Order: sequence, then C-alpha cells, then structure tokens
Amino acid sequence: MSLYKNLNKSTQKLLGTIGVILVLYIVMSIMEGTGNLSSLMKGLLVPVCAYSLVAVGLNLCVGYLGELSLGHAGFMCVGAFTSAFFSRATQEIIPDVPRFILALLIGTVMAALFGFLIAIPVLRLKGDYLAIVTLAFGEIIKNVINVMYVGVDSKGMHFSIKDQMSLGMDLDGKMLINGPQGITGTPRQSTFTIAVLLLILALVVVNNFVNSRTGRAVKAIRDNQIAAETVGLPVTKYKLVAFTLSAAIAGVGGVLYAHNINSLTATTNNFGYNMSIMILVYVVLGGIGNFSGSVIAAVVLTMLPEMLRGLSTYRMLIYSIVLIVLMLFNWAPAILKWREDHGLTTAAIVSKFKKKEVR
Repeated sequence: MSLYKNLNKSTQKLLGTIGVILVLYIVMSIMEGTGNLSSLMKGLLVPVCAYSLVAVGLNLCVGYLGELSLGHAGFMCVGAFTSAFFSRATQEIIPDVPRFILALLIGTVMAALFGFLIAIPVLRLKGDYLAIVTLAFGEIIKNVINVMYVGVDSKGMHFSIKDQMSLGMDLDGKMLINGPQGITGTPRQSTFTIAVLLLILALVVVNNFVNSRTGRAVKAIRDNQIAAETVGLPVTKYKLVAFTLSAAIAGVGGVLYAHNINSLTATTNNFGYNMSIMILVYVVLGGIGNFSGSVIAAVVLTMLPEMLRGLSTYRMLIYSIVLIVLMLFNWAPAILKWREDHGLTTAAIVSKFKKKEVR
C-alpha cells in the first residue's frame, strides 16, 4: 500500500481503472460460465472493448492534442478491413494464433499509416474545418470499400470496381471483398480475454505517452500553440505523433470488431457518421482528457440498451434520459458547483478514500 501511495496521481488512477476492468472481467466471465448472461450480452462483450479502444484513441486526439476529429470511425474501418482481408486471404495458409497476431499488427499499422497521411494536410486546419475534413475521410473510406470487388484463384488476385462478374475468376475462386456485402467468413478469433488485455495495454500506452516528454509537449501545444512555437517546440512533429498514435489505437479496435463477426460490412452504423458521433459522445460524456471516463461511458452506453430491452418501447426513451442526465451531471456549471460544495467530485472522493486508508 505504501508503494501505491508513492505513485503519482496519474499512475494511481490508471491502476484503479485497470483494477475495475479486471473485476468486471471476472464478474462477466463467471456470469458467462454459469449461464446467467444472455446471448445478446455475450455478443456485446468484445464490441464494447472495441468501442472503448476507439474512444480512448479519440480522447487522446481531442483531450490532449486539442483537435476535434470525426474520422476515427474511418480509422477503425481501415483496421477492420485490412486485418479481415489478411485473415481471409491466409485462412488456409497460416495457423490461427500467428495469423491473428499478424492481422492485429497489419490492422494497427495500416490505421496508423492512414492517420499519418491524413494528419499531414488536416492538422493545418483548425476547429470546424478539421472536423469536416476528418468526417469526409471516414465517409470516403466507407464508400471506397463498398465498390471494391477482390477475389483470388489459381491465377492470382483479381480486382474490380464494377461487380463480381467482371473479376473473371475461375469457378474455384474465392471472394475476399464482395462490394457492399463486404468480407464474409472472417475467423472469429477475438475473445473477451484478448479484448480486455488489448484495452489494458492501450490504457498503459496512452498513460505513458501523456506523461512522457512528448506528451507534455503535446499538452503545451494544445494550451498555447504560439507559445510552444516561440520556445522552439516542433509543433508539426508532435501533432503528427499524437494523431498517428490515436489512429493506431482506433485501428486496434477495428481489428477486434472485425474478428468478432462473420460478415463485415462498411455501413453507416458500423463505420460511418453515426459511429463517429457515438464515439465522440463516449469521449464527451466520460470527460475530455479522461481515458477512464471514456471506457466507462462506452461500457454504460453500449450495455444499457440491452439491459433495458425488457422495457420494450420505453427502452430508448429511458436511454435518452440517462444520457441527458449524465451529460448534465458531468458538464452543467450549476451541478458542477453543487458537486464541489458537497464533495462529490472525483478529486474529493479520491481524497476521502486516501484519508480512510491513512486511518
């Protein structure tokens, strides 16, 4: 316990978050093993970790870099489709475990590469313009995938943007990407255990990043870019690093998502505007710059509709009310003042907990 007290506040918060995640993992695993978890809730275990990863990545961009991006669903889409394409193409060649590891690396690297390439022109923009351009990127990626037809046979790989018939494959050929129908038959290798481990790894990485020299430089640029330039900080370099890391983490979420379903399609709900806004809601609701809050918000808002399913038509009404109440609780000035007066802020609760430990 004395060792824990000697750690800085950021590390203590990280360890607390990891502890909560592990407790939830154990509880969910026990419920799943005893059959007390519905099939629909089981199906949400991996996606909720994937959404949490994307939210953590976006929070790094919004909360620490200070740039509003609406294209992280696009980076998630890149990670999902590149990894699923690799897994589908090598399904009969490479064994399961090394194939999934390679798919994870490929999806992450490709998302990071797209993030780097997009960041070069995009980070020259500010405010609404940057948000619009990143949103356009997400929509372009989705639409490009929807017109791609890729197949493979004994002659090699075939590509077309017209239809499946124009590929000219042999009868024994295998479709890898089938236009709007996406990729079918991806091995379902994303387990709840793997998802939780990757989420914890991402939290450790972003925590170390924001407390590193580079992370402190990124926060300085966010607070006052002109002052940062005046003292000689390479602003463009640090922005590129933060944005690329943010996109890479979103790509990891895409890999998990792609390897949890049999049919991967690039729809609006999966990787389009709706998903971008939902991820942004996780970040805002959980607290900008608060990675733990992003994870909590992703878990609550993903699981809540399923938990309220028994209420039928009132389910989404209650969901909306809970969303509004939580938003007001976290951001309304009058409520924030009331929480401070009554010691209900996060800092006050942590302080009370430490005092009890000392006693």
